[in-house]
Amino acid sequence: MAGFISNLLILLLLFQNICLGFRSPLSVFKRYKDTSRSHSAECLGSDQPVISLGLSDFALDIRMPAVTPKQSDTYLCMSVPLPVNDEAYVVDFKPHASMDTVHHMLLFGCNEPSSTENYWDCDEGTCKDKSNILYAWARNAPPTRLPKGVGFRVGGETGSRYFVLQVHYGDVSAFRDKHKDCSGVTLHLTRQKQPLIAGMYLMMSVNTVIPPGKKVVDADIACHYKRSPMHLFAYRVHTHRLGKVVSGYRVRNGQWTLIGRQSPQLPQAFYPVKYPVDISYNDILAARCVFSGEGRTTETHIGGTAEDEMCNFYIMYYMEAKHAVSYMTCTQNANPEMFRNIPQEANIPIPVKSDVLKVMHGHHEETKDSDTNSLLQQDKKEEEILDHETKDSDASYFLQQAKKEEAEILDQDFHIAEAVEWPGLDLKLGQVSGLALDPENNLVVFHRGDHVWDENSFDSKFVYQQRELGPIEQNTIIVLNPSNAKLIHSTGKSLFYLPHGLSVDKNGNYWVTDVALHQVFKLGANDKEPLLILGMALQPGSDKNHFCQPTDVAVDPITGNIYVSDGYCNSRIIQFSPNGLYVMQWGEGTVRALETSLGRSRPGQFRIPHSLALITDLSQLCVADRENGRIQCFRLETGEFTREIKHKAFGRELFAVSYVPGGLLFAVNGMPYPGEAESVQGFVMNFSTGEIIDTFIPLRKSFEMPHDIIASEDRTVFVGDVHAKTVWKFASAEKMEHRSVKKADIEVQETKESETIVEARLKNKPESTYSLKNMDKQHLVQQASTTGVSFVLITTLLIIPVVVLLAILVFIRWRKTTVYGGKGGGGINLGNFFANHKSYSRKGFDRLSTEGSDQEKDEDDGTDSEEECSASSLPPAPSSS
Repeated sequence: MAGFISNLLILLLLFQNICLGFRSPLSVFKRYKDTSRSHSAECLGSDQPVISLGLSDFALDIRMPAVTPKQSDTYLCMSVPLPVNDEAYVVDFKPHASMDTVHHMLLFGCNEPSSTENYWDCDEGTCKDKSNILYAWARNAPPTRLPKGVGFRVGGETGSRYFVLQVHYGDVSAFRDKHKDCSGVTLHLTRQKQPLIAGMYLMMSVNTVIPPGKKVVDADIACHYKRSPMHLFAYRVHTHRLGKVVSGYRVRNGQWTLIGRQSPQLPQAFYPVKYPVDISYNDILAARCVFSGEGRTTETHIGGTAEDEMCNFYIMYYMEAKHAVSYMTCTQNANPEMFRNIPQEANIPIPVKSDVLKVMHGHHEETKDSDTNSLLQQDKKEEEILDHETKDSDASYFLQQAKKEEAEILDQDFHIAEAVEWPGLDLKLGQVSGLALDPENNLVVFHRGDHVWDENSFDSKFVYQQRELGPIEQNTIIVLNPSNAKLIHSTGKSLFYLPHGLSVDKNGNYWVTDVALHQVFKLGANDKEPLLILGMALQPGSDKNHFCQPTDVAVDPITGNIYVSDGYCNSRIIQFSPNGLYVMQWGEGTVRALETSLGRSRPGQFRIPHSLALITDLSQLCVADRENGRIQCFRLETGEFTREIKHKAFGRELFAVSYVPGGLLFAVNGMPYPGEAESVQGFVMNFSTGEIIDTFIPLRKSFEMPHDIIASEDRTVFVGDVHAKTVWKFASAEKMEHRSVKKADIEVQETKESETIVEARLKNKPESTYSLKNMDKQHLVQQASTTGVSFVLITTLLIIPVVVLLAILVFIRWRKTTVYGGKGGGGINLGNFFANHKSYSRKGFDRLSTEGSDQEKDEDDGTDSEEECSASSLPPAPSSS
């Protein structure tokens, strides 16, 4: 009997072990968390940088791989791939750092880290492509907390595939014992679609000048908000050494509401917005940086070096997923007059104690205050490194000589599609020749009414031949609401013969060109007579006082200088002073023989400089060199050639170009020549690299001769067509929206088992592509096993009694055999018994195994077979343009 009881106890122990083997994974993770926390001061590696937190959630541990910085103010970077291929959302951050060793940490999201090493000096950069700041931690700064239901979208078709951690080690005296550091952050990610998507709004001054010795200098930024509502929950300020205070506000109906205010000399982390602030359509976002030029002997400009300054106000926000935009910028001051009413607090510097400044900038404790030279050297290095720290977020594209301006923050993973609900296609217009946006972001259209440019319009000397028709009797300039195409204002009646180019200056004045009159006009919004006229009416020419079919005009918002592209029968860019006085010109015509022999035109040669785009961020002017099928860019001050952007997809003609501050360039080309494959379409380009990010065509009607393009800062795009006599509206859209919907329909909705992020140690070596896929599979196995726990547990509970009963029967039979003289062993080994039993199988106990695969991205192949009346050679003048 005693033997029976002992063996029964063995069976009970076996049952207990089996049950424990199927405990909730959450309890295992909690135990792992408690264990790892007890060793937080040590640098322990882990084979599990990815920890499953249930069916759809997982934790990703991002840690420095046991580093020992050797000198103060060291910046080290390391990267971790997103362990899944499909879309995920970062919903929480948990830092692991001590202010005794780490000055601050930044976490970036991108698609290509600057290095593939375990870790590297951040002087090499953080990412090779665009990057977004997802998280910031600094000593004494509060951690970033995302509201419930809010997440940063990563992975999939549009999100970042890598995380790059940057750690600034300020004072390395704490490393005298040569210990290893594994500071970092643990991310809580989920595959469940979040109803609210987090994003970043950057407000940045680009033209502030700080005079030497001047005590107070204000840099003001303001933009009208023209998108779906967004809700603000965190902010960050950034200047260099001269910044005293940075403040951000929402202005609604004249009322100023504080978003955040902070000294840029304190830790530059994201701070929570004290009171909830929402931003609605047509609100104004405003920011002011207060500088002091005391101690400087020369002017200080906005730029990317230690001697320069920056004025940046970051806003972290969330929007409804269906309207979400991950990144927006504001680099202008849309309403300087309103800053007279800015709250007085924005003008009061926040005092910062000198010892706090030393801590902030990572100076050694033993550094003496009298050692000025040493401090200055460290300050300079700190500023230089700060520029690397914010190279992808603080728009250091002011470094104009850089071949690849990593400072531009471009949300390149987006698609432009026609806004089919926009009723603008139903407008009754003449040939649409020019488009612009006024200071209120209203759409301004320049059209030809009942006049048409055809083969009878000019003679061989470019003199207009249809004067008997008189000027156009319709209002040629119309102002439309960009949302619903309703008419706001119209003007320009009985002034023009053949309208062409259009721009609007910062004061709302209209600048237009007329190719029949060979003139450039400045018109006030409510004035019936021009404020300024350049050129001689109906007289073509090529000297300082004449134009020959001028195509476009642009006005520098900073200097007020006027730039005219001239034109169809001249091949030059002319600069005038704000008062219309001739300053200089550059450019020459393309010689066909030279073009044929060399295969392409030289820099500065034009075959119809057709459209202008000011790049005020870089003090450049870009020209759509129409018949050469390229974009040429020049310095505003000197006319010096800086770069060319040319792609085979442009075909032979490129009609128009538009620039959005922050680094996006938009363009439209012409219809292909017979036998050529390039389709007429719109282009979105990264200005810093010239690469094409996206192309687009309309869904309603087709491009016939798209003549002008204009884009707003929220990436709304308008295209005007002279032959179709219409204006299309395009906006950002998800390329694979139908796939997202399909995934949403089949996605299993599960409640999160926990919101706790489990600390896990990161492997030292970054994952290869092969290991990344294996990690993805391993994660899916963990998920599948979690899903099957309940099923397996129930099955086990049903089988165990049967197994116990069989075991007891076998035991009784064995005892009988022994008692009656049968052969038997000295005891029972259940492991060997089950292993040798013919009917034994582990089926039902093994973990389920699944593999996931991502579908290939479907690209829209937009083609258009419409024919175009191409421009004729020079001379005679091209027709219908």
